[in-house]
Amino acid sequence: MTGESLERRESHVPAVTTVFADGDVPDHLAEMSEDEAALAALGYKQEFKREFSAWTTFAVSFAVMGLLPSIATTMVYGLGYAGPAANTWGWLLSVFFILCVACSMAELASSMPTSGGLYYAAAVLAGPKYGPFAAWITGWSNWLVQVTGAPSVDYGCAAMILAAASIVNPDYVPTKYQTFLLTVLIMLTHAGISSMPTLWIANFNSVGTVINLLCLLVVIIIIPTATMGDPKFQPNEWAWGIQNGTDWPDGVAVLMSFLSIIWTMSGYDASFHLSEECSNASIATPRSIVMTAASGSILGFTLNTLIAYTVKDVGAIINSDLGQPFAAYVTQVLPRNVALAVLAMTLVCAFSMGQGCMVAASRVCFAYARDDCFGVVSRPLKQVNRYTLTPVNAVWFNTSIGILLLFLIFGDTAIDAIFSIGAIASYIAFTTPIFLKIVFVGNKFRRGPWHLGAFSLPSGIAACVFVVVMMPILCFPSTRGDNLSADSMNWTCLVYGAPMGFVVVWFFVDAHKWFKGPKVNIEHHMLHQQLIGVEGVNASKGSDASSKNSKDADVERGSLSKAPLA
Repeated sequence: MTGESLERRESHVPAVTTVFADGDVPDHLAEMSEDEAALAALGYKQEFKREFSAWTTFAVSFAVMGLLPSIATTMVYGLGYAGPAANTWGWLLSVFFILCVACSMAELASSMPTSGGLYYAAAVLAGPKYGPFAAWITGWSNWLVQVTGAPSVDYGCAAMILAAASIVNPDYVPTKYQTFLLTVLIMLTHAGISSMPTLWIANFNSVGTVINLLCLLVVIIIIPTATMGDPKFQPNEWAWGIQNGTDWPDGVAVLMSFLSIIWTMSGYDASFHLSEECSNASIATPRSIVMTAASGSILGFTLNTLIAYTVKDVGAIINSDLGQPFAAYVTQVLPRNVALAVLAMTLVCAFSMGQGCMVAASRVCFAYARDDCFGVVSRPLKQVNRYTLTPVNAVWFNTSIGILLLFLIFGDTAIDAIFSIGAIASYIAFTTPIFLKIVFVGNKFRRGPWHLGAFSLPSGIAACVFVVVMMPILCFPSTRGDNLSADSMNWTCLVYGAPMGFVVVWFFVDAHKWFKGPKVNIEHHMLHQQLIGVEGVNASKGSDASSKNSKDADVERGSLSKAPLA
C-alpha cells in the first residue's frame, strides 16, 4: 500500500464510535460515499438503499409517535389516574425529562448511525467484557417494545372503529372476536405495506405524516370552536387541578399518569433504526429524533390542555359504556356528527401510526438478527429481499408474533399488558446506553457531528434519574389494599419481567457461548500495519511490505467480538 493511498484512507475515516479497535478500518473507504463510509466504520456493509431524507425519517418517527391516536388510546391512564392535571402541568413536567432522553439518544445516533441503534451503542459503550450482555439486555428490551408496538396501536385503532359504530348505532355492542379479527386485518395490511421497496414506504409515510399533522391541527381547532355547553371552558382550578382516580396519594397519582405521556412520547427512536436508509445519517438522524420529540411535546401539550379545559365529567368518560375514553370524551363535548368526524381523523392517524411502528420494528428485528440475537431463527430474519431490498422476513416474523399477542384480547384485562410494555421497556432500552456513556465512558466518548456540547452530561443524568424514578411507579396498580383484585392488578412486572428473566437465563446458560455483540460483516484492516499476504487485503503496486509482517495485522472477515470505544 502506498503512502498516498494510506493517507487518503485515513483522511476518509469517519468520526464514529465503533466496535473496531483503534486504527482498525474497513477496506475501500476512499471509494465509498460519506454515509457508506460511516456505516462501514461501524462494521457493516451497505445493504439498504438510502432513500430516506431527514424529512421522511421524521415522517416515520412522527407517525410512530402518533400524537392524536396515542393520546386518545392512553387517556384512561392520564385523565383516569390524575384528572386534568395530568394533561397540563403533569405533561410539562414529564416532557422536560423525556426531551433529555431524546437529546441524549440523538447524540448517540450521530456517533453510531446504524439500524442496531441502542443495542449497538450499549455493546460499544460497555466495553469488550460486558458489551455482549449489555447489548443482549438492551436489544431484547427494545425488541419487546417494537414487537408490541403495532399490535397495541392497531388494537386501539380497531377499538375506536367499533366505538364509532356504537355511536352511530347505540344498539350495537362490539364483541371480542370482532375486535380481534379487525385488528388482525389492520396488522396484515400494515405488513404488506412494510414489505414494499424503501422508496415506496418512505413516500407512504410522508403522505401519512402530512395527513397526521393536518388531522391533529384540525382537531386542535375543532375542540375549542365546536365544544358545547355554557361555559364552554372550565376554570383554571379545574384544568390544572388533580382529580385522583387511584387509591394512592395525589403526588403518586400524578406520577402514575406519566404512563400515558411516556407511552405517547416513545416513537422518536424510530429515526435511529432507519439511519442505514437515511442520507447524511450522522446529522439527519439526530435532527429527526429531536424534531420528533420537540414537535410532539408542543403539539401534545396543546391538545391535552384543550381536553383539560373542555372535559365536563372525567368519571363519565372513564366508565363509559363505549369502552373507549376518547370516543366518550368527544361525544360528551361535541355534537354527534362533529364527534364522528374527529374520531374518523383519529382513526386515519392511528392507521398511519401502526404502519410506522411496523416499519421500525422490522428494521430492529433485522439489525438484531444480523448479529444472531435470535439464535437459529436469525438466519432467515437477516435476509434482505432481492426484489424490494427490504427485510421482508423480519416484517412477517414480527407480524406473526403480534397476532399471537392479540389473543390476549380474549382475556379480561390482559390486553393492557402490551401497552404497559411499551412504556417501561422502551425507556429502559433508551437509557441503558446513556447510563453507560455518562458513568463508564465519560469524556472518552467520541462525538459525532451533532452533539450537546456542555449539556451532554446534565442531559444524560436527568434522563437516567427520570427512568430510575419511573420504573417502580409504572408497575403500581391503580388500587391497593382491599380494593386490589386480579382485574385491577398491574401486570407489567410479569409481562415484562418474565420474558426478560428468560433471556437473562438464556444468556448465562447458553447464549454467552455464541453471542458476542455486534458482528462486523465487512472486510477491514489495521492502519500502519503491513498487509501483503493477508487474506482479503489487496496491496498496491510499489508497496515494499513483506509477508513476514502479515501476522501482526488485525484483519478479519465476518464477526468481531471486540467493543472498544473508538
